[in-house]
Amino acid sequence: MKVFDGLLEGFDVKNPVLTIGTFDGVHLGHQQIIQQLNEEAKKHGGESVLFTFYPHPRLVLYPESTGLKLLQTREEKIAKLERMGLQNIIMYPFTKEFSRLTAVEFVRDILVNQLSVQKLVIGYDHQFGKNREGGLEFLQSVSDTYGFEVLEIPAQEIDDVNVSSSKIRKALFAGDVETAKAYLLEPYEMTGTVVAGKSLGRTISYPTANLDLGTDLKLIPKNGVYAVRVLLEDGSEKAGMMNIGVKPTIADSEAVSLEVHIFDFNQDLYGKKLTVKFEHFLRDEMKFDDLQALQQQIQKDETLARDLLQLPTL
Repeated sequence: MKVFDGLLEGFDVKNPVLTIGTFDGVHLGHQQIIQQLNEEAKKHGGESVLFTFYPHPRLVLYPESTGLKLLQTREEKIAKLERMGLQNIIMYPFTKEFSRLTAVEFVRDILVNQLSVQKLVIGYDHQFGKNREGGLEFLQSVSDTYGFEVLEIPAQEIDDVNVSSSKIRKALFAGDVETAKAYLLEPYEMTGTVVAGKSLGRTISYPTANLDLGTDLKLIPKNGVYAVRVLLEDGSEKAGMMNIGVKPTIADSEAVSLEVHIFDFNQDLYGKKLTVKFEHFLRDEMKFDDLQALQQQIQKDETLARDLLQLPTL
């Protein structure tokens, strides 16, 4: 897959068949659009193209009030779209100046003059341009003038999926990682770098890797304990548990920490990147009377996690 950053210099794609959107999460609905996009590109002897934005438009238009948390980092989105078979992605810089382009200016100056779009695949409810004035009817009204086709994704196909990025965010904020997985067709994931912690986990026989996500925009699921799978830098995958929270038994802080314990694993991971894939919610974060009580509960958590992940019991 080719990734085009910036203002489209070097874009040279034969017969581009294009769709537009933020595609945060690349969920089931997005995947249907990409599948149709790829099929149409093949029919036309062209290539599939997603025109998306970076940063997310709401972060630019409403920086003080959005409170938006994203399901994917830029890198995660690119990786998933490549797995979906998309051939090209344009990460267009979203600015306030760009937001003031009219629908006509966007179609004429960018889609036609710069990208030479041959066909647009678009949902019945998609809107774009200044004041969201552009949509399916507008595109159909100018398609002959500018020499491209428009393929509508019918309302029934979109509504039958009954999924949206906002629904996935709501599920994750409630700890419902199973619903998120069903909507995403794969586990929700977070990638971070292992940083030094206080090593208190080692004192109760549960060493953990402390993750730094490197961004405040990535959505962190509800505080609690989860059964997870962990992808290491070498490509291997391990099973484990993750705790998200303020560690009330051993800490007095409002800062949320991300700690993952990998089962049957004892290697130095400092400075390494890990990807944590959320499979099951085990329990809410709790405060215990002492470390012994905490250790006993973690042992119960491990037994449950191993069972849910279909691993051999201890």
